Parts: sequence; C-alpha cells; structure tokens
Amino acid sequence: MNTQNSSSANKFVPLVTADTNMKEFTLRALLIGLVLSVVLGAANAYLGLKAGMTIAATYPAAVIGMAALRLFRGTLLEENFTRTAGSIGESVAAGAIFTLPAFFIAGIWAGEDFFSLSSYITASLILVAGGTLGVLFVALLRRVMVEDKELPFPESIAAVEIHKSGQSGSGGSKFLFIAMLGGALIKIAGELKLFATGWTTFFKAGTATLANGQTLQGGFFAGGPAISPAYLGVGYIIGPRLASLSFSGLVIAWGLMVPVLLAVLGETFVGGLTINAGIDAASTEAWLNASSVVWREYVRIIAIGGMLVAACFTLFRMRNSLGAGLMRAFKDLKRTAQGSGEHVERTEKDLKSAYILIGICLAAALTFVITYFIFNTSILVAIVTSTVMIVLAFIFSAVSGYLVGIIGSSSNPVSGLTITALVVTGLILVACGVTGKEGIAAVLGVAAIVCVSAAVAGEMFQDLKAGHLIGGTPWKMQTGNIIGAVISGLVLFGVIIILHQGDVNMGLQQGYVGGVGSDEIPAPQATLMAHLATALVDGGMTWVLIIAGMLMGTALILMGIKGPMLIFVGMFLPFATVCAIFAGGLIKGILDIYTARRKYDEKQLLTTENTGVLLASGLIAGQALMGLLVAVFAIFNVFFSNMLGISQPQYFIGLIIVAIMAYYLIMVPLKEGGKTKQA
Repeated sequence: MNTQNSSSANKFVPLVTADTNMKEFTLRALLIGLVLSVVLGAANAYLGLKAGMTIAATYPAAVIGMAALRLFRGTLLEENFTRTAGSIGESVAAGAIFTLPAFFIAGIWAGEDFFSLSSYITASLILVAGGTLGVLFVALLRRVMVEDKELPFPESIAAVEIHKSGQSGSGGSKFLFIAMLGGALIKIAGELKLFATGWTTFFKAGTATLANGQTLQGGFFAGGPAISPAYLGVGYIIGPRLASLSFSGLVIAWGLMVPVLLAVLGETFVGGLTINAGIDAASTEAWLNASSVVWREYVRIIAIGGMLVAACFTLFRMRNSLGAGLMRAFKDLKRTAQGSGEHVERTEKDLKSAYILIGICLAAALTFVITYFIFNTSILVAIVTSTVMIVLAFIFSAVSGYLVGIIGSSSNPVSGLTITALVVTGLILVACGVTGKEGIAAVLGVAAIVCVSAAVAGEMFQDLKAGHLIGGTPWKMQTGNIIGAVISGLVLFGVIIILHQGDVNMGLQQGYVGGVGSDEIPAPQATLMAHLATALVDGGMTWVLIIAGMLMGTALILMGIKGPMLIFVGMFLPFATVCAIFAGGLIKGILDIYTARRKYDEKQLLTTENTGVLLASGLIAGQALMGLLVAVFAIFNVFFSNMLGISQPQYFIGLIIVAIMAYYLIMVPLKEGGKTKQA
C-alpha cells in the first residue's frame, strides 16, 4: 500500500491527515466496539477451549463495524476506533482460556468453587489487570514499534485494505454475515441430530506371540472429521502447511502411540476398563473406550512435555528478534521518561505518562491484593509476585508487539510466552518457600495476568499500526481499548462458566464426563499450565511421560521440523477435531492451487485471501455463538438433542454438508478475486 505523498517521498502521510477535523471517539462507535469486543471475545473463548486456538478478530471487527456505522453514516476514523475497541475482546479471551481453566484443572477452584462469586471476582480482576496493563505498556512503547520500517505488520496492512475497500462500498460484510448464519444453522442442525457430527470405529489387528510366550492383541482407532464449521474455518485460516503439521501429530498419537500401548497393556487392560461399564470386553466399543483412556492418560501427558520444549524452542528461535524488540522498548521508555516540550500532532498523541504510571502501580497493587488476601500467601510472596508480574508483563508485552509486527497477531506465540512466565514465576516463588494450593494459585495468577497482558499488547500494537496508517488518534484508541478490555474482562469468565456447566449437564444427559478438561472442552493450554504449576510447586507430575515428551520434542527439533508445537497440539486435541482442522487446511490448499493456475496478480490474491478469511471467520463465529446459546439452554436442562426424537443420525449427511462448505470456501473467493484487477 502506498502511504507516501508524491511531493515528499520521505514524509509519511496517513489516509486522514493530522489537521483533518473528523468524528472519531463517539458514543456510537464506542458502543458498537464494546458489543463486538464481548461477542468476538465469547466466540474466541468457545473456539479456544475446544480447539486450543483463537483467530484474529481484527478482520471481522472491521467488517461488522463498518456495516453498523454505515447505518449512521459514520466516518473512517469512527470505523477505525470501533475496530480497535471491538478486536480487543479476542485477546482477553486468549489470555482467559489459556490460564483460568487451569485453576479448576489444578483443583484450586474445585467443584462448585469454579462458578462461585469469589472465583468470578478473582478471575475478573485478573483479566482486567492483565488487559489494562497490556494497553498501558503499549502506550509507552507505541511510537518505536509502529514507526519501525523493519516491522511489516502484515495483518495491519490487510485491515487497512478492508477499510479502504469499505470506503468504496465493497467491504465484504455480506460474506461474513452469510457465513455466520451458515455456521449457526449447521451447529443447531447437529444438536438436533439431523446428522451425526462424528464417526469412530476400531479395526482389530491379528494377534502375535512373542519369543517369551506373551501374546499381543490390539488394533487401530479410526474415524472421520467432526462436522464443525468452526474447526473447518480454523484449518482454512492457518492453511495447509500448519494444518498438516497438526495432522501429523494425530498420526503419531493414534497411529503409533495408542496402538503400541494397547498392545503392550493387553486384553486384560481392556477387560478391566469394562468391569463397571457393562460393555462386552471383546466388542468394538470396549476397544474404542480403551483407546480413549490410553490417549487421555498416557499420550496427552507425553504431548504436554513436547509442548513445553516446543514453546522454549519457539522463543529461542526468535531470540534475535526478541532481543532487538526489548532493546527498542527500553530505549523508547527512556525517551518517554525524559519528555519533550515540542508540539505533538493529533496522530502522535498517546495517553499521558502520568496516567500510565498510575495505572501500572494500581495493577501491581491489585496483584498484591489477589495474592495476599485471596490466595492467602505471605506478605513477602505477595510483594515478590507483584514485582515479578510487572517486570514479566512489560517484557512480554514488548516481545509480543515486536513479534506481531513480524508475523501477525494470528501467529503470535502467546502460549509460549505464558509458559516461560509460569516457569520463571514458579521457580522464584518456590525459592521463596511457597507450597500447596496457595503457591499453585499464585503461580497461575501471575501467569494469567502476564498472558492477558501479552495477548492484549500484541493485538493493540497491530491495531495501532493500522490506526497509524489510517490517521487515528492514539490516545483515543488506547482509551477505547482500556474500556473494551475492562468490559471483556468482566464478561469472559462468565462465558467459560456457561460452557463448562452446559457441557457438564450435557455429559450427564448423554453419558460422558463433561466440563473443562474433558474431551468436549479439552482446554489444552490451560491443562498444560495446570500440570506445570502443580509440578513446580508440589511435584505432582508424571515425570516419566513428561520427560519422554520433552525428548521427543528435542528429536523433532534436531530433525529440522519448524513447527513442533503444532505437532504436539495435534497429539493433544481429540481425533475428530484435528481431522476437521486438517480438512479445512486441505480446502485452503485446493484454493491456492486454483489461484496459481489462474495466475492471479497481487491484488487479486489479496481479494481472494480476504474473502476466504471473512467466510472462515463467519463460520467460526456462527458456530461459536450458537454453541454458547446451546450451552445456556443446557444449564437449564433443555437439550436440543431430545427435541426431534432422532436416535440414529447419519454421518454421511454431515460429510455432504462439509462438501458444500468446501465448495463455497473455494468458489466464492475465486469468483471475487477474478473480479479484481491490478491497479
């Protein structure tokens, strides 16, 4: 995108110049942004708990905001402000689902404590503190990041293009809304059992007798992709390469580890699992059940060890970028502290440094209150916790912003940063003598605040870069994001509770153990955080499996595999989920083949890409919002699965629906790209 004035090649000129008088921070823009922040945050919370991934909310926030403001004849700066406030909920949601369920999984908020008023207040304070800190640190570091010519900010450029296309009346909102409707309808149709949302079977292999006389018997778990618009959309957005890495983890888990462990454990193990279940030990159902137990109790723990190594490797591989980002951050902080009496244009005004420092001090005080009064630690531990939190939040906010500038918000390794923060905090607090649930809670609390702060900082830097190109006012955008982070922080733990309790009730009705950490809501990052915090403080970890996973991760790194984290995520997530994500990646791969054959130019490729992302984002948002509604009904013991009385839904109908979604995800972007010509 050309942002240079033809008369002055060295002078940057935004779309809206600093001396332009245009509406920006208005009540309508703020309210629309806050609604989007909550809605997109809730949708990402749903997606993250089930698939372990979130998607950047910048694109849907931009499109929906433009469509809503068009009814009021809103300005370009209002659209920019709405997008900024609306996208922050996704980042708060990422921090929430990566960490807060860990309190339940680790037993800190056991049973009914998970949805008590005390837990809600604590969780909300954590989210508000982390979200506010992220915005405040960004305000300190904004200028050096957004003006750095070495940082391309790819997703910010794409967001600006969406705004520019909206000014010409082609913002693509219809694609997003139609896909949302489609995702919602498919979700409710699956709940009504109009089709089967999954299919599994077990293929027994022949028996073998070893030299020592031991007989091996087993086989292979098999199945199809979950009929899920959201998972398909995730795979489509991450693309064929990353989706294939995730699928390779599935192959390792279910094609190697589960069959080997089943063969070693033997038929006696399978029979033992069926004693209280009323299942014939020789039946396919018994072997399917045994496969799930082996995967859950053994393979997933190995995957946790691998994820730990993969997260550390990701940060190590980015060490040069991280170091450069930190150096720039500290230099800019020093420059900000020194101040300047020069006139500052509207497009360069950030929040006042005094307000920022007061906010940071309040966040530190809030962390002290949570640690000392709620988690019942000593004063020393509370002081150390607050100090460590501020230092780590600043460092990782700067790192997150720098990484987003290079690779975009969707690829920001927030979970890796959080794991590092958790391990550092755990080691420091263990040295201070913490033990038991209080120590685990303190470790998780710091990790949660740092995680939210880093996630919010990455998204905020991305939005500020887009605002910089458009000509938005930084302090207004920062204020809108603080309000959005606070509102989202007060809502999102409630969303997690709704999903948790709804799945618990659904499990009681359908015969499975539901809730956070179950197969339906695996919450992979939170499970990892819970295990690590427990291991660091109390040593309650299956270390032999964790170490095996760490060694496996090391082996993959030595083989030169660039995405080991996704491989272990593929091992950790349920079979049907990974299959569906892989199917989405294949669909995107087919689209890429077609665009290559048609020799689309750069502008056509951009239109094709943006249209596809909007369609996929709509499918995700539609299913997620309908899933939340289904969970609300389940809390009140209203189950859609009973309404039509269908007992044996057919899976092949679901496959037809997947084929229809694939057709539209390929043909609609191709058609839109074909209409566009290089300027």
